[in-house]
Amino acid sequence: MDLIPSSGPHLHVLLNHIPSLGSVVALGMYLVSFYHKNTRLQNYAIFAFMALAWLAIPTFISGAASRWALQGRDDVDVMTGLIFSHQNAALWALGASGVTGIFSYFALWQFRRWGMVPKWNQMTILAFAIATVVTMVNAGSFGGRISHPEIRSGMEAVSAPGEPGIITFTENIITGNNWAWPAMEAAHFLGLALIFATVMLISLRILGVAKDSLSYSAVHRLLPLGALGIIINVVTGMFFFIGDSGRYVAMDGFPPKILFLVIGGFAMLYFTSFDGPWKLKAGEDASIVSKLMAVAVLGSWAAVIIFGRLLPYYGGGG
Repeated sequence: MDLIPSSGPHLHVLLNHIPSLGSVVALGMYLVSFYHKNTRLQNYAIFAFMALAWLAIPTFISGAASRWALQGRDDVDVMTGLIFSHQNAALWALGASGVTGIFSYFALWQFRRWGMVPKWNQMTILAFAIATVVTMVNAGSFGGRISHPEIRSGMEAVSAPGEPGIITFTENIITGNNWAWPAMEAAHFLGLALIFATVMLISLRILGVAKDSLSYSAVHRLLPLGALGIIINVVTGMFFFIGDSGRYVAMDGFPPKILFLVIGGFAMLYFTSFDGPWKLKAGEDASIVSKLMAVAVLGSWAAVIIFGRLLPYYGGGG
């Protein structure tokens, strides 16, 4: 196996440990922060929940790529039903992690804006973080049985292809209704507009536009709109992917789109919770680090839009 991932299964083996083990560590940090009443540690844990939710997206996608790479091969001892069971469990884990990430993001925004996270949000994050760990462990159990035939125990009969499951249910929504794909495309474009408008306005302020009349705290209020756009796009994007995953994983333009998506998401976290931009008052010039991050977030989301638009035309997209 090469050091640099060169296939879906290789990439998935490397990526899947991050959200699964990371969620356990982050939950432990979060519980300890409550016990010691340590706000700093709590914020670190919340940041970790958000980062892990973001990384769960390429992890799930690489898992689907693994499925298409392994499915039907005679030289690999993998039960197709076991793959579908793992994929169903992984989608539940992705959903739990995503909801944890949503509330974690707003907790970071709330703390930066008001200096505290409301108790209701702290408890919501805790509940979904526990659900994330449980579903991650379940998905990992199925994944381990795929990789290690010697530990399988009666799993061959579980969730044979085509049996009801969350993956099948999701596929049926997007492929079984003539209105579903166009409606989700419309929502997807709306989400892109919210994201890019928010990113552009914040980046322009960091780069010096209207600096004499605007503090960063004024444009910081816009970030929840960008977050709403991301939620819309991730949900609709996952519907698209699950509905036609075989075509997406074969597109040359899809991996760079997901790469820039991850970069853009982490760059937005910088503008949500870090001290550098928050301290920027009206009339002040941003630091070179903040300006570089502004270029990074603007460029990465522009690349997401460009590669997304070129998917049908670039490298096997048709």
